[in-house]
Amino acid sequence: MFNPKMLSACFALTMAISLNAEAKLYKWVDDQGVTHYGEVIPPEYANKERDSLKKSGLLEKRPEKIDPASVRAKEDAEKKRKIDSQAAVEQQRRDSALLNTYSNENEIDMARDRSLVLVTARIDSYKTLIKSSQGTLDDLKKEAETRTKTNKKIPQSLANDITQTEARIVKYTSDLSKSEEELIAVKTRFENEKQLYRKLKGVSK
Repeated sequence: MFNPKMLSACFALTMAISLNAEAKLYKWVDDQGVTHYGEVIPPEYANKERDSLKKSGLLEKRPEKIDPASVRAKEDAEKKRKIDSQAAVEQQRRDSALLNTYSNENEIDMARDRSLVLVTARIDSYKTLIKSSQGTLDDLKKEAETRTKTNKKIPQSLANDITQTEARIVKYTSDLSKSEEELIAVKTRFENEKQLYRKLKGVSK
């Protein structure tokens, strides 16, 4: 016949042994260099380096220290790898588009010429506007000088016309400069495309 009290005592003893078996032992060295072992580390040594031991006496693997500089270097290397990979994919896309767009170099030259026609027309237009505005400005200034010489007052409207015409010339000159830069950029872009096309086609020229 089972004794309930005996059964409870055996169960409690079994649990105590089980918990004790799972407990960890720690090894640490104090400020005097003396090595200590125990299940609880004194607070003053809690943040210092120590080892964890199993009940079998085997040393548990100590967690590796994380070096922020090393982590940052790995992250930077991964970012660079992704950027390089994306750049390679984008270059392959451009190469494929170039080969699919043109059948030969003459088509590249024709596309360049079509683009240059628009830019050149814009440049000529700005030059005409500048020349016309400069002629208007010269006439306005001449009128103002004549009035000054004859001691006549310069009307506000004449002064305004001179200011506005000068502003237009400045704007047209700036637009002309941008268009001339665009002309150079278009020529350079198509020349680069032609060189790349030759390379992709394996043509040396």
